[in-house]
Amino acid sequence: MDKQQTQQRFRDIYGKNGELLTFHAPGRVNLIGEHTDYNGGFVFPCALSFGTYGVVRKREDNVLNFASTDMPLRISTSFNDMVYNKEHGWVNYLKGVVAEFQKLGLGEKLGGLDILISGNIPNGSGLSSSASIELLMSVILNDCFDCGLPMVELVKLSQRAENQFVGVNCGIMDQYSIGFGKKENAILLDCREITHQYVPLVLDGCKIVIANTNKKRGLTDSKYNERRSECEQAVAALQQRLAITCLRDVSAGEFEANRDLIRDDIVAKRAEHVVYEIDRTLRAVNMLKANNLVEFGKLMVQSHDSLRDLYEVTGEELDALMEAANAVDGTLGSRMTGAGFGGCTVSIVRDEAVGRFIEQTGKQYARRTGLTADFYIAESGDGAMRVE
Repeated sequence: MDKQQTQQRFRDIYGKNGELLTFHAPGRVNLIGEHTDYNGGFVFPCALSFGTYGVVRKREDNVLNFASTDMPLRISTSFNDMVYNKEHGWVNYLKGVVAEFQKLGLGEKLGGLDILISGNIPNGSGLSSSASIELLMSVILNDCFDCGLPMVELVKLSQRAENQFVGVNCGIMDQYSIGFGKKENAILLDCREITHQYVPLVLDGCKIVIANTNKKRGLTDSKYNERRSECEQAVAALQQRLAITCLRDVSAGEFEANRDLIRDDIVAKRAEHVVYEIDRTLRAVNMLKANNLVEFGKLMVQSHDSLRDLYEVTGEELDALMEAANAVDGTLGSRMTGAGFGGCTVSIVRDEAVGRFIEQTGKQYARRTGLTADFYIAESGDGAMRVE
């Protein structure tokens, strides 16, 4: 639904009286730099032009009513009930944000709200539907109740909500790129320093095409947290010789010289991916700045290969979709994006090949998996904000 349709649906659910405020938070796609964010590395995402709308109306009491145009679950709760409840499903992401505002001593500022959420980010796609609704709720509370928090604090508390309230140990990339998104730009994010620079997303003669495997995956049910633990084990082993705090601190040369410290071969593979992926990300950004999209595409393919062989987070569907995409004449590069275990690929495709890309990739993917992929020609968008 668009903004106007969501507002009309709000009135159907909650009634026509009172002023409505509308907010939007985008989804995001990561162009390169996967599973490096929680290792203090660099990532290179951009916010998308589509995402999640939230229509709200302030109440005179302290009741919080949550509804969605996409799912039947509706929850009515209060500020005294900001605890995780499995039966509350997606609402837990919003409750987690409220809980973080309360921890900051802002609970007395907050008041009741009727909230309707409407999103067009496929759940479990790897385009960050969860982070989108977290930033949406953060911006709603900050704006409606004049909390005065800067965006970087909204980003951090949204990440804490997912880490501590929901229980997914995600890095900061998703929330940061959704909070700081800028149209026609990608973001080179330093995940250790929590700083960024915008890089113009100029793709002369090419388009970014996102393909959804339609293989659903839930981060809490995946091996995401296991991968993070394996990286921590690698750091502990390397610290026997190296003065490091995270894998970001390890150059490729240092890793090769000290790899013998990591006795577990699987843990060594995980660390190898992270060390070389950080280097690939920085090289890819330089290729984009130089308008060398051919080399950028090659680095995307290398990234996927590493995620498949070393980090082992791709799976049959993502591999099939990536291989089908790279087989199409006019594809400069394709890779999985997001945490993996299903979700989406991102590809750079020459303009004249986009139609052929969608047709041929879709057919080959269906032949191999029996699933139907959905395709989106991606445009970069602005970050989470109130919209007029």
